[in-house]
Amino acid sequence: MAVSVQPPTRARTTGHRTRKSTSSVSVAPVSGPQPIDPSIIHQPNDLSAVPSLLSTILTQGIAAVSSPSDHATRLALLSSARALVLALEKPRETMIRQCWADTTCFAALSIGVDTGVWAYLGQDDRPKTVREIAKHTGFEEAYLGRLLKHVAAMGHIVEIGKDEYKPTNFCKALGIERLGVAYPLFTGPGNTGGVFRCIASFPSYLKSTKLTTPTSITNSNTQFAFDTTKNFFELCHDPAYAPMGAQFNTHMGSYAFGRPTWVDEDFYPVEERLLEGFDAEDETAVLLVDIGGSIGHDLQKFRDAFPEAKGRLVLQDLEPVVAQIKEGELAESIERMAYDFLTEQPVKGARAYYMHSVLHDWPDKQCIPILEKVKAAMKPGYSRLLINENVIPDVGANWESTSLDVMMSCLVSAKERTKDEWVQLLERDAGLKITGFYPVGNGVESIIECELPTEESELAKGGE
Repeated sequence: MAVSVQPPTRARTTGHRTRKSTSSVSVAPVSGPQPIDPSIIHQPNDLSAVPSLLSTILTQGIAAVSSPSDHATRLALLSSARALVLALEKPRETMIRQCWADTTCFAALSIGVDTGVWAYLGQDDRPKTVREIAKHTGFEEAYLGRLLKHVAAMGHIVEIGKDEYKPTNFCKALGIERLGVAYPLFTGPGNTGGVFRCIASFPSYLKSTKLTTPTSITNSNTQFAFDTTKNFFELCHDPAYAPMGAQFNTHMGSYAFGRPTWVDEDFYPVEERLLEGFDAEDETAVLLVDIGGSIGHDLQKFRDAFPEAKGRLVLQDLEPVVAQIKEGELAESIERMAYDFLTEQPVKGARAYYMHSVLHDWPDKQCIPILEKVKAAMKPGYSRLLINENVIPDVGANWESTSLDVMMSCLVSAKERTKDEWVQLLERDAGLKITGFYPVGNGVESIIECELPTEESELAKGGE
């Protein structure tokens, strides 16, 4: 809206002429977006939120200390603490942390995993000098001191004094292969760049696709980044990129470590939905087939939780993956079977077919033939398909799920799915019947239980 501006009239005390009145001046509104005030770079992101966050943190902190085994309370406190940091940080500080501090710290952590620095520092609680660590690992003392100083500044080890450090729990955990292996997997062997090479190329790849959803498995960001025809999984198992394949499989085991598992009592009702109704009279009957089950983490957890359960347990994955299973890692009762889930399913009529984080590796179009192979093997009215995957909520999604969603699009043109997207894929596209969603918490995978549709369900579906 135009604004009428009346300039002040100056009074005259001399002369015979009077000043004519000045007509109003119309100022047109400024069109288009205005430049952002540069001063916000040096202002906290949301200082007004700090008092409320501090009050919340105090309440949640007392609850967390009072109930140390309460996973949900601890996560709520952690979320509030992160929100406090972000509220206090200035945009410049956030940028520097993300671009400088986090990236160089990641590189230092990867170097430390590769050279055994964290394994040595974390073998006990005794403080150790840079000279001692360098002597044990073969590192040049001067440069190791610089790396350790940065890792300490980031809070991952404790600086005791000049050139002297002691481990945190995180530092100790880096010495455990299934957790520490993630770092060299992401930085990659040699000068390959590993997973980070894909992440670095992703903005350019999206521009090349005119900013559309990645859906191609033959022209994915991995192929763009590495200038190859191989997809991410083929690349991992290429000898030229060894040991990325073994590192990836180990990393997948650590991803689920310490998280709720589908066999937990308050997760999926295994006894009610699987064990009851199982054909235990047939000694050859298969209770559970883990399709694409890597090196058997989930089947072993099932066997540990239900040691007396009757029926065969069958682990299926590609030959190079199954071959990585070390002696003593799996119960002898778990059968290993080399199998490609894009081919006919050899195990017919099992009580349950189980897929954990399989379909999130593939775009919707490529999921259909995978599901069709399972459908063809299922026994009507008896077999169930259990899909252990994220179900992203429409609002308030957890950062673990959202980061994995972007990662899957970046690596393999795939995605994590919402409930509506699961219904579209499983029922409308693949022709299965979803009989239940079994969630256990935001940011943790759910069990999606499916059966072959009955005539009644198809009629009901047609009437919707």
